[in-house]
Amino acid sequence: MSGPDLKGLLATAQRIQSEVARVREELARKTVVGETGGGLCRCTANGRGEIISLSVDPSILGDQKMVEDLAVGAVNLALERAREMAEADLSQVTGGLSLPPGLFGG
Repeated sequence: MSGPDLKGLLATAQRIQSEVARVREELARKTVVGETGGGLCRCTANGRGEIISLSVDPSILGDQKMVEDLAVGAVNLALERAREMAEADLSQVTGGLSLPPGLFGG
C-alpha cells in the first residue's frame, strides 16, 4: 500500500471513529420502550442498553410471579429494541460494515 493510500485509509478510520463516538453519545439520549401484559409492565431503556425505568400496573402487584414474568419480558424486549436501534444508527456511520465488538470504544 502506498503512502497516499495509507493516509487516506487512516483519515477515513479517524472520521469513522469520530462519528461512532458521536452516535454513541446520541444513543445515550434516545430511548425505547418494551411493554408486556398489554401495557401492565413497561420498561424504558436507552440506546446504550441501560435500563432507565420500569413500571408495573398496581392492579397486578398482588401476583408476584406475574410481576416477575412481565418485568423480565419487558426488560428483554426493551434491551432488544435498544440493540436494534444502536445497530441501525451505527450502521449508518459505518456504511453497514460490521465492526468487531469493542472497536472504536464500543
